[in-house]
This record gives sequence, C-alpha cells and structure tokens, in this order.
Amino acid sequence: MKNETIEESIRKNASGPKSAEVDGQKVEQHSLKDQIAADEYLASKKAVKSRNSGLKITKLSHSGA
Repeated sequence: MKNETIEESIRKNASGPKSAEVDGQKVEQHSLKDQIAADEYLASKKAVKSRNSGLKITKLSHSGA
C-alpha cells in the first residue's frame, strides 16, 4: 500500500464514479463536499498541534522613557 496524501486521494475520488454496483454489491464514496470538509478539519487539527499555533508573541518596548 503506497502512502497517499489527502489531496491525491480527493483528486482520485473526484475523477472516479460516485457509486458502482457489481453482482448485487453496491459501493458508494463519500461526497466531494464531505471529503473537503474532512481535509479542512484535519488541517485545522494539525495547525492547533503546531508549536506556535499561528500566534506570534513579541515584546513591545516603548522607545521614549
């Protein structure tokens, strides 16, 4: 099994059929909207776990006194 990124997976699923039926067995994928929402959710979880969480804290100093 090869490692596949979320973007590659979404691209592959979008190019294929939404559902297929063979010999009485039906297979259906999650909608593209659901896949994009899942990707955004995972990206936000990764951002929260990052070291600085998108915040930069600096010390402000007044140049006067």
